[in-house]
Amino acid sequence: MAWIESIDEAHAEGALAAFYVDLRARRGHSTPILEVQGLDPAALQQHLVLYSHLMFAPGGVSRDEREIIAVAVSAANGCGDCVREHLERLQYYIEEPETLDAVRAAPENIADARQRAIALYARKLTLQPHAMRVEDITALRARGPG
Repeated sequence: MAWIESIDEAHAEGALAAFYVDLRARRGHSTPILEVQGLDPAALQQHLVLYSHLMFAPGGVSRDEREIIAVAVSAANGCGDCVREHLERLQYYIEEPETLDAVRAAPENIADARQRAIALYARKLTLQPHAMRVEDITALRARGPG
């Protein structure tokens, strides 16, 4: 729940209303973070450009791994809305409920070694950036590209 003003689909006008129509067609719904950013539609557009690049651009991290990172960071930050959104997307790539639950709540229990390393690294970097050591990145790199 946002503690600042937001503009939902029902109250949007002009370019923001058009944005919500397009978003609903592509994703089925809006999200609270986008509605808060609706206060500045230009910033909202730039946010989506950045988000699309981070989540979909080619690179050494797969689409499911990017969603694992997003879930781990969102859970560490206590953002329930973000966890739900990213878990919904992660379900396209990972179907096992126990893996999805581990990504969200207990990354140390993820069976796949690379996915576990990615989630643990993301969680530690989020919660304890001051405690990161070269061994953390070495352990991550030992599990694959990066």
